[in-house]
Amino acid sequence: MKNQTTQRYQHQHFCGFMNKLAQFNQNRPLLFSIAYNMLGSAMDAEDIVQEVYLRWIDSTEVESPKAYLSTIATNLCINHLQSAQVKREEYFGPWLPEPIVTETNNPEQTAALSETLSLALLVMLESCTPQERAAFILRQLFDYEYAEIATMLNKTEAACRQLVSRTKQRVKAQRHLLLPHTQSETQQIAAEFLQACATGNMPALLALLDIDCVLHADGGGKVPTAIYPVRGADKVARFMLGVTKKAPQDAPVQITQINNRPGIIGYVNGRPALVIVLETINGKITHIYNILNPDKLHQIPSLKSNKI
Repeated sequence: MKNQTTQRYQHQHFCGFMNKLAQFNQNRPLLFSIAYNMLGSAMDAEDIVQEVYLRWIDSTEVESPKAYLSTIATNLCINHLQSAQVKREEYFGPWLPEPIVTETNNPEQTAALSETLSLALLVMLESCTPQERAAFILRQLFDYEYAEIATMLNKTEAACRQLVSRTKQRVKAQRHLLLPHTQSETQQIAAEFLQACATGNMPALLALLDIDCVLHADGGGKVPTAIYPVRGADKVARFMLGVTKKAPQDAPVQITQINNRPGIIGYVNGRPALVIVLETINGKITHIYNILNPDKLHQIPSLKSNKI
């Protein structure tokens, strides 16, 4: 009789564990997306998701798993941002978010990655407080109600509305940053940019750049690059042509979507060595983000056969 009771308990415990695991896996893409958009780091986002999982498994039954998991993830991210602020201030050169490839053949993965903010917007959100960033992302990107956000952040609804409003004011002039690019737009602008750089065609490159174009580069002190923004179409064009001349002539590249923007990946020995992300308005490139820090390229896949 005792053995039967023990077996029944073990069976119930196992079923409960499997049910909680299924609920977590169902919400995992959401949790990663919240964490990545909060932190701008895919590696840190994975760590947050793992910590959420450990807390979820040890938790008692909750009414809404999605709300509970989202709350844990959001607050872990806020704590992480507060502790990471000093590290980012001491970072060598400009700090840019980790790029993520958002063009995939997996429909489920594509749906999850569509909630990835552009690098330009992630950079802009760096000027916000962690609470402002959290409220804005939860409201604008994931459409949470203010009552839900208030519960997550342990604030009043009025306070959460203020947080979102302040952040919206910063983004107001850059609302296009919330809109993804189509794959056809990505292919065309990236191909033209790549062709102009590869052939050293200064007039063609200048024709693609907005007159006030700005280039940001992140080598993290590990790869030599510009440590200050390069401003103005002429200076940006000369910088890119100079960089292209120094690159190995047989270095393969791929055009894809990075953070829902036109992107180019450069490879060395089959591994990603450079990611270029283009921000455009009305067909003109307004910002170029060059990420060379190898620590930020772990999420970029190795070279595929369909290279350019």
